[in-house]
Amino acid sequence: MSSSSAPKCLGIVVGGGPAPGINGVIAAATIEAVNNGLRVIGIIEGFRYLAAGDTSQSRILSIDDVTGIHLRGGSILGTSRYNPTKDPEDMERVLQSLRALGIDALVTIGGDDTAYTARCIYEAGAGEFRVAHVPKTIDNDLPLPGSAPTFGFETARHYGVMLARNLAEDAKTTRRWYLVVSMGRAAGHLALGIGKAAAATLTIIPEEFHDRRVTVDEICDIVIGSIIKRLSRGDRYGLVILAEGLIEAVGVQGLAEAVGGEEELRKYGRVQRDPHGNLRLGEIAFGRLIKDRVERRLAELGIPCRLITQDLGYELRCADPIPFDAEYTRDLGYGAIRFLLSDEATKYGAIVSILGGEMRPLRFEDMIDPSTKRMRIRRVNVSGEAYRCARSYMIRLEQADFLNPERLAALARVVNMTPEQFRQRFGYLAGL
Repeated sequence: MSSSSAPKCLGIVVGGGPAPGINGVIAAATIEAVNNGLRVIGIIEGFRYLAAGDTSQSRILSIDDVTGIHLRGGSILGTSRYNPTKDPEDMERVLQSLRALGIDALVTIGGDDTAYTARCIYEAGAGEFRVAHVPKTIDNDLPLPGSAPTFGFETARHYGVMLARNLAEDAKTTRRWYLVVSMGRAAGHLALGIGKAAAATLTIIPEEFHDRRVTVDEICDIVIGSIIKRLSRGDRYGLVILAEGLIEAVGVQGLAEAVGGEEELRKYGRVQRDPHGNLRLGEIAFGRLIKDRVERRLAELGIPCRLITQDLGYELRCADPIPFDAEYTRDLGYGAIRFLLSDEATKYGAIVSILGGEMRPLRFEDMIDPSTKRMRIRRVNVSGEAYRCARSYMIRLEQADFLNPERLAALARVVNMTPEQFRQRFGYLAGL
């Protein structure tokens, strides 16, 4: 096929984990493609069946099929994390399957792993397939221009805040502490966004450690310091948000060392990786591990405290999108088709973004590192005003607590220490 030929058949593939708004992209892309004379085929469960040469797991999509689905969570096409790039034969079968279906233009919806697969399809097809990738993740960690969020993030944060506020009220009512682990593999955007908007007592994200080695003991001491500071003010409850990415910041070896070896670590789950090589963070009961360590240390300090753990993430991924994401994903799906119908799509494959209300295609080669097979990670800017604001409203041990004799004495009394003993035990948390 000539790369200059106008596309006739669009394929839509969803990969990776769910995110609110997937159906919005599917709907908008389908409607715009049909209105421009394209046949549309939705592929079931990502690349799983295409890589096996099975074209039966697909469906023709009409405008009637997708009308109204932009308001629904989940994905009418399902999704999977199957990675066809690991095996050249899998990739060849994907190409053959696309040809068998008559697909000459492709919209992929997913994170950076799916984006890399999309890039491989574009390159392997050598102009045979026009390819546009719509980035999604509730983690908000992809480097889109102008600080544009990844779709699904705002919805996940919205419902996460609602749940966090309920837990905060429960904590106040029952005089207990909640340790909430929020999804976010490589960056703390979701944890911080939930914690800041929900006025959590404390939020801990990996970025605050500036890429230095983090230990379980340090995380536990930050939590304990918050509990002590609250007790010094007469409050026996609180809500802590822990970013899931702290697991990777500590590392498997660090987790094992904290609990006394790999055998003990197995009590908190299995260390597994997905088909793209990512650590399955959900398999590790990180909140329970921190809870056990914190409770043990509090007991040693003579502090009675009830802690409850809660994971937050799976409840958010298939939520019905809020209006922001319902509108945003329509723009993205529409923009993906406008790109595929343009002359630019004959020159390169692209990641679709919206900046200032305008569709901006980002070349695969500019966005994806061929050595890591991933996009750069957009991390929380801990030097920026937004993080400084969040930090200022957290209850945690700060330098001022150790430099003010009255504050220091009040903190020390909670754990029956002298001010100097308290400084020696917890001062390192404030850089002393």
